Amino acid sequence: MNSLPAASLWYTFQAIVVRELLRFFQQKSRLFSALVRPLLWLIVFAAGFRSALGLSITPPYETYILYQEYIVPGLCGMIVLFNAMQSSLSMVYDREMGSMKVLLMSPAPKAFLLFAKLCGGAILSLLQVVIFVLLAWGLDVNIPLLGLLYSIPTIFLTAFFLGSLGLILANHIKQLENFAGVMNFVIFPMFFLSSALYPLWKIQESSLYLYWLCKYNPFTFAVEMLRFSLYEQYNVELIALVSGVTLLCAFFAINTFKAKK
Repeated sequence: MNSLPAASLWYTFQAIVVRELLRFFQQKSRLFSALVRPLLWLIVFAAGFRSALGLSITPPYETYILYQEYIVPGLCGMIVLFNAMQSSLSMVYDREMGSMKVLLMSPAPKAFLLFAKLCGGAILSLLQVVIFVLLAWGLDVNIPLLGLLYSIPTIFLTAFFLGSLGLILANHIKQLENFAGVMNFVIFPMFFLSSALYPLWKIQESSLYLYWLCKYNPFTFAVEMLRFSLYEQYNVELIALVSGVTLLCAFFAINTFKAKK
């Protein structure tokens, strides 16, 4: 197959990304739920654990912090996680309706088309995280202003990682009804078995087994990477780990993805 001109690829990329954005903004409840979920955690969950959970000074923090400040990076990761899974759900719907098959009939390479969808999802994740952090500022959560700028690349990398994982899941979900099972057996364990809500050293105090599960959970790598970037630091080791997992998931997703089961 002859390669398409760069201009044609660019127009294709734009069309796919814009389609993802339009679909999101047409579903107003999706934006509402994407923001309400982490805000409830920030307001209710943090209020309950503020006095019960003491936090020591660990990187990237240079002083003692309140619990609500600790969980903000984890909640940002949760936003990206749920947005990626929502995108995978929409791909299952597109496959059932036949529109995914039409998209993959394009002369553009399949890898390019899926990359464009991942970019659309990453832009939406970035938008939701920015809005959430702005709302968190209104609740007196101290996140450095420059931290938002520092976190843009790490949010995109996290979105590509979780989006690629979502592509893998979408390829194995035959019906929309099965998505609830994915929520229960993939998303929630990935989120709760991480450092999103509590530091690893606290988990180690209660269970060494859970500690090792959380420590080597790829989502923990992403959350900690976001944590460092929100405080104007880049952890090269974490970036390398998330990049490696992203490339692995993307390779597997692209080579196994089918338009229709």
